[in-house]
Amino acid sequence: MTRIDATFAKLRAEGKKAFVAYVMAGDPDYDTSLEIVKGLPGAGVDIIELGQPFTDPMADGPTIQVAGQRALAQGMTLQKTLDMARAFRETDTETPIVMMGYYNPIYSRGVDRFLADAKEVGIDGLIIVDLPPEEDEELCIPAQKAGLNFIRLATPTTDDRRLPRVMQNTSGFVYYVSITGITGSAQAEAGDVAPEVARIKAAGNLPVVVGFGITTPEAAARIAAVADGAVVGSAIVSRIARGDTPAEVLGFVKTLADGAHSV
Repeated sequence: MTRIDATFAKLRAEGKKAFVAYVMAGDPDYDTSLEIVKGLPGAGVDIIELGQPFTDPMADGPTIQVAGQRALAQGMTLQKTLDMARAFRETDTETPIVMMGYYNPIYSRGVDRFLADAKEVGIDGLIIVDLPPEEDEELCIPAQKAGLNFIRLATPTTDDRRLPRVMQNTSGFVYYVSITGITGSAQAEAGDVAPEVARIKAAGNLPVVVGFGITTPEAAARIAAVADGAVVGSAIVSRIARGDTPAEVLGFVKTLADGAHSV
């Protein structure tokens, strides 16, 4: 059982939904980013989604694209993202960390080396948005063998013919993208999300968390009510971009977590 599996089991036993927070590693700089990441569990975050900055983030909207550019300009690398996870684990051995990013930096490092390093520093799962199920032999299956969850995205365009393929080697949870398009581009609607979550859950035995388009505590509550959890990224990254202090960012995160946990 991974930390992700254990977290969902604990939340189910408590009758609670998961709150997942996304931050870009190294934004606005390494030390500030690490301070925020270390503070997320205390702000109510159940799972941390740690973005790996990349030069061509095709699934990300402007807010997260610019966050990645800020991080890269500060010298953030894949190695430093791993270092950040290691530093987090010095004080927290329970909160799951999911690394979200793109395949190129992992391929450049070498899959075997990356997986060994990720496991050693305490990464629990991967979301690699540019590797479809047809490429599972590249990273998904090796990651599972290494003890890391490989979390797949499902979208409004994932039809019943495609869904079983998406679910086949997915573990940990399924990340349902509530809108078509890039991050930060529209608002998630619980009425649209609920039947899709039910459809995905019927196709497998995994928790379904919903992200994209959740920007307020009220929206987090509405989405968590119809799913196993809610993910917020762009709204948090926007607070970092405007220069909020770590304490202010974490205060905002707590309001979102409280919303998701209120149902």
